Amino acid sequence: MSSFDEILFHTEERMEKALGHLREEFASVRSGKASPELVANVPVEAYGSSMRLRELAAITVPDAHLLLIQPWDPTVVDAVRKALEEARLGINPMVDGKMIRLPIPPLSEERRHELIRVVRKLAEEGRVALRGVRRHGLEEAKALQKESDVSEDDLARAEKEVQKLTDRFIAEVDRLLQAKEAELLKV
Repeated sequence: MSSFDEILFHTEERMEKALGHLREEFASVRSGKASPELVANVPVEAYGSSMRLRELAAITVPDAHLLLIQPWDPTVVDAVRKALEEARLGINPMVDGKMIRLPIPPLSEERRHELIRVVRKLAEEGRVALRGVRRHGLEEAKALQKESDVSEDDLARAEKEVQKLTDRFIAEVDRLLQAKEAELLKV
């Protein structure tokens, strides 16, 4: 830690990672249309270890209400089917030879509102993570100020920049939440 610029750079990097994680979480929340991200990270027990589905199969979207999963090795079709059933997505996988079809049924109004509550909770967890990164960045800045001859004004400027970063990323969380809510409410 040699400068406030490095602290800001690392703080922004950590905030980007937190936002990326939130995007992945939002993508895995089922909406009324098919998306490969819905099942991409489902853990599958194959070859004596746990692997993500995206590492074992091609996941395609032939139309808005169907996912097609084609394992590269036909011997893991049953393991993939079992993993999809255990993932509790509310979708029944249908084995069709060497591939698996996942028909995405339309969501009920009640289920839509339930999922909106889930994404709001995820967004709040994302905001909390960003605030944690902010706190860490501010602590690093204060430690740097204590161990070197940096002025109070420079520390205040660094704190202001960290807060600007936090505000920018929280605004992005809010934008992502709004978009996901709109997607869930679209019939």
